[in-house]
Amino acid sequence: MVSALRARPPDLAFNLAEGLAGHDRLFAVVPSLLDALGVPYTGCRADAVYVTTHKLLAKDRLAAAGLPTPPVGAVWPPGPGPDPAPFEPGVYIAKPVWEHGSAGMADDAVLEAGDRAALEAALRRRANAGAREWFAERFVEGRELNLSLLDGPSGVEVLPPAEIDFSRYPPGKPRIVGYAAKWAPGSFEYEHTPRRFEHPPEDAPLLAQMTALALACWHLFALRGYARVDFRVDEAGEPWILEVNTNPCLSLDAGFAAAVERAGLGFADAIARILAATPRA
Repeated sequence: MVSALRARPPDLAFNLAEGLAGHDRLFAVVPSLLDALGVPYTGCRADAVYVTTHKLLAKDRLAAAGLPTPPVGAVWPPGPGPDPAPFEPGVYIAKPVWEHGSAGMADDAVLEAGDRAALEAALRRRANAGAREWFAERFVEGRELNLSLLDGPSGVEVLPPAEIDFSRYPPGKPRIVGYAAKWAPGSFEYEHTPRRFEHPPEDAPLLAQMTALALACWHLFALRGYARVDFRVDEAGEPWILEVNTNPCLSLDAGFAAAVERAGLGFADAIARILAATPRA
């Protein structure tokens, strides 16, 4: 990659990298390399990509800023860093620390645990079967929404909020957007998790609160170009920040493009705004 970039130095790189050599934990290596070579690139800076890709680091920063994110119940393998919150028995969801795109997540990711040892044992089994680093956060039973953000001539714009419709899920099936829901056409999850942009009038205060939280994430992590913030809303109507995605998929059938269209923008216009937000030498 270095040889190719030096042989034909680009004026600008449109960064679509989501990992390197099959490892999501190398997500930030590509923008870091472009920084080292002095090549301008679209989207968020390498440091923002790194911190948000490491979900535990991102959660620590969110919590330190007073932004709501579900507490961590267990981490495997244990390592340096803040201790998990005091354990409370209940329902948790297991997530890989580095992998994104709901990798490794299915219905069995939702776990009920009476103590931390049981939760750590469940994470250890997952670590032995695939991704090596896992954590479990309190599962927020309720709605799932996401807000896309796009840079513009007057600053960042929050695009219309999208909600995942779980209404056709049977009772007892965890309402999560797991791997199948994103990447397995023909599966029950893929066919029964449509996104919708229509919201009843009574949602206005909630959507305003989520917009403010998405903007807070944009400024906290010094995001640039475009991004997406994922939320769960609990049964009391309180929003919780799940993840900050610094490189959301730009496929025309993905959520970011749908939010752009809903906002009344052309996709080419959105790409032009991403390019215009890229600092040049």
